[in-house]
Amino acid sequence: MLSCQKELFNLNPDVHYLNNAYRAPLLKSSEDAGIQSLIKQRNPFDFKPDDFFDGVLEVRKCFGKLVNCSPSEVAVMPSTSYGFTSVLNNVKAENKKKAVVVKEEFPSGYFSMERWAKENDAELQIVAPDSSSIQKGESWNQRIIEAIDENTAVVLISSIHWMTGVKFKLKEIGEKCQKVGAYFIVDGTQSVGAMPMDVREYKIDALVCAAYKWLLGPYSIVLSYIGEKFADGIPLEESWMNRVNARNFSALSDYATDYEPGAGRFNVGETSNFIMMPMLKASLEQLLEWGPERIQEYAKQLNLPFRSFINKIGGVVEEGDFLAYHLIAPKLPDNLDVASLKQKLEENKVYLSARGENLRVSTNIFNKKKDLEVLIQVVQSQLG
Repeated sequence: MLSCQKELFNLNPDVHYLNNAYRAPLLKSSEDAGIQSLIKQRNPFDFKPDDFFDGVLEVRKCFGKLVNCSPSEVAVMPSTSYGFTSVLNNVKAENKKKAVVVKEEFPSGYFSMERWAKENDAELQIVAPDSSSIQKGESWNQRIIEAIDENTAVVLISSIHWMTGVKFKLKEIGEKCQKVGAYFIVDGTQSVGAMPMDVREYKIDALVCAAYKWLLGPYSIVLSYIGEKFADGIPLEESWMNRVNARNFSALSDYATDYEPGAGRFNVGETSNFIMMPMLKASLEQLLEWGPERIQEYAKQLNLPFRSFINKIGGVVEEGDFLAYHLIAPKLPDNLDVASLKQKLEENKVYLSARGENLRVSTNIFNKKKDLEVLIQVVQSQLG
């Protein structure tokens, strides 16, 4: 099993950072790559035409390895909303008049689907878990699968629910989407990098991932797998970099009508991003070395005492197939107020998130047993 890798980050040693789902700290290697990239900007005459493309290709290769797709199926974007809109613009309702999302989906995904439903005169069905169930995962997943029927045009769902930590069974959902002919769009922001992802096994048509969480990358960059259903899609913008002759700078005014093959047509303009792209490449290479499955196992062992503690004091943690070990969001006992507890935790330099009635604890490879021990101590002190 992996050991703690905190020495590879510049985290404050006195802080117990349990909030990777909010934003990840940068690796030292990513920070160094960014600094070197800044220095390189001093002499622009050193940049060659291929430099505008090769760094992006390396990032696309790394992401492809993480999610099991080819580099040509990876697009670089500035935000998840850009990614959702890019693909949804190419989904036509025709005779299918229903879209499916889950209750309290992250706003970017929800609003993208709400617009699609309005523009296509379709129903937006919001699927909630059984409110009477203590464990939400099983009923929620079953209700999602039941909601997907012959009238469903598109399903958009996060791989891990950002508020509750519930893990959705993407394989089963993807198979149901394929059976009825619905597009399957997944927001992988809260899982890709920390747990295995396979777009082919899960029959995902588009996977959109912000880089600043579990990919350990910088803010304002998103990597997306965009599958063959969108091979002839129309992108949001007409960047010169996305055309087949883009590397030939002397012939750019010989306007090529063909896009770069694959998902490249959906790239945002100025994808080169000479500062952030090397930073992201460094983080992706480190993730591939560790392996998401090993990061998941590390998190499982690390927060086991905390999960046991929550159950002991009368709280609720998702179990079994519906628990993502890197992001758990237990419901606390009624005698604990989440907001006041969070304030007390921060006084003790424990940083995490409160999402609704849930205390969201998101651990990564930089966390140690001590981080969870201090968390438990503060919660225990608030129980009176």
